[in-house]
Amino acid sequence: MSNHQLLLGKSTSYYEEYNPSVLFPIARNQGRSSLMLPPFTGYDLWRIYELTFLLPNGLPQAYMATIKVPCTSPYIVESKSLKLYLGSLCQTMFGSPEEVAALITHDLVDILDADIEVKLYPIGTKFMPLLDFDSPVLEDSLELQELKFKTYEVDPNLLKLAEKDKKDKKNNVVCEAFHTNLFRSLCPVTGQPDYASIEISYTGDRFDKAALLAYLVSYRRHHGFHEQCVERIFTDIKSKLKPDELTITACFTRRGGIDISPVRSNAKSFSAPLRTSRQ
Repeated sequence: MSNHQLLLGKSTSYYEEYNPSVLFPIARNQGRSSLMLPPFTGYDLWRIYELTFLLPNGLPQAYMATIKVPCTSPYIVESKSLKLYLGSLCQTMFGSPEEVAALITHDLVDILDADIEVKLYPIGTKFMPLLDFDSPVLEDSLELQELKFKTYEVDPNLLKLAEKDKKDKKNNVVCEAFHTNLFRSLCPVTGQPDYASIEISYTGDRFDKAALLAYLVSYRRHHGFHEQCVERIFTDIKSKLKPDELTITACFTRRGGIDISPVRSNAKSFSAPLRTSRQ
């Protein structure tokens, strides 16, 4: 599928009554074809902040929602088409929030060919709480004044392991996590910037933290969808640094009332993506 078929970056019509025909799938293989993907599990968690519809008496309702798409789905949904689809519910009457969730689930299952989980929430942080990562901030743990950052196109060769302590080999194998708030990439269609906080959790030989930060900074001019960026990060780190277990969680900031948090992991278990303070 070529990018000229996408709705992103184009003038479009906005519908006020239910219109599933605007949903547009994108094949995951489009972004995976250039990668030698290692085995992983995970999903993409979409959070919806602008969902409104009518009750049978005409009273508008306002809700938040989450949409959970497994990474095994053959397709992802193009974000602008999802926005247009959800917007088309605004003047449509429904008997209950459960009816809305069931309809969204049905339509997304139809185009993504996978089991989709949709949940609606009343507006309020107790239903979708704001949290931040407990792990250390990568850029705060380094003497940044002593480092030089000059690569802004993805370069996996920046990755390397920390120098091993020959006297204490046990300390070379670690189980640790840290995150950065400096991640930036570009939409492959519109060129608009996408910002995220990314947490990396792993078990294995100790990573060189400065090299890892330089690698993540190298996405600054990279054009890629959120899901594709996370899978490339997972693939590069697994290939270059060979950790036993690895989890990548990316919490992208919202655009058009929607944020996306993909998580990819080969660990036995991993936590759900947080809703960070920037989301």
